[in-house]
Amino acid sequence: MNRDMRKLPSTSNPQLGFTLMELMIVVTIIGILAAIAYPNYQHYIMKSKRTDMMSEMHNIAAQIESRKLAEGTYSNTLITGLGGDFPRQGTALYTITFTPNPLTSEWSIIATPKTGSQMVNDGILSLNHQNNKCRGSVCDIGNNWND
Repeated sequence: MNRDMRKLPSTSNPQLGFTLMELMIVVTIIGILAAIAYPNYQHYIMKSKRTDMMSEMHNIAAQIESRKLAEGTYSNTLITGLGGDFPRQGTALYTITFTPNPLTSEWSIIATPKTGSQMVNDGILSLNHQNNKCRGSVCDIGNNWND
């Protein structure tokens, strides 16, 4: 057999994987990114659900005024079917109520977070006949209740 044809032992072993240290560094970086991203994601979800509730409150306000124009007077019949839990499907996050009782031209829609829901610490939302919006004790006619 020719000497050049013999297989010579390999002196260098190519690296075929990752070291434990490299994997630990990657896992640590992913953990740090997740720790930063998760609270921001939760804030975004809560803001989205609050915005949905506020939009529903505006829809209810429009229905109250539309029904008032049809009936000619304010009464509790205007709010029939408009109160209760929101959202209507899925997990209820808010309970919608109206003041005063009986309903007058100075009505308010109040959305109270349901106990045990993720919105419980978000504050009570309200919208009145003058389009004044409140979230907790902060009231404004702008979009401050959406922060």
